[in-house]
Amino acid sequence: MPEEQPSVLQQIRKKEVELSVRADQARRDGEQIVADAKREAADILKNAEVDGRRNAERWHKEQLASVLEEVDKLHRSGEDEVKTARLKGEQNLPKAIDEIVNVVISG
Repeated sequence: MPEEQPSVLQQIRKKEVELSVRADQARRDGEQIVADAKREAADILKNAEVDGRRNAERWHKEQLASVLEEVDKLHRSGEDEVKTARLKGEQNLPKAIDEIVNVVISG
């Protein structure tokens, strides 16, 4: 008995089923690609936030250290100026006492 050839209608239906399966697979593949891209984008954003926060914290610490160093320098400079003024005052004390005594005596 010879094999029966599928009719044109059966051949068309078979092709439709094949194309439908391919279309479904392509849609699933596309959805997976989109999901993967969204996940990758979320990871990139998360890493960027973490890196940004880390860089901001490092910059803040560096700036704070710089400001504290400058404050320390100013403090030491102020202490040096106080010492210098005190020494000059102590050196001028005998002269000032003589001037005051002379003014009081002559007056």
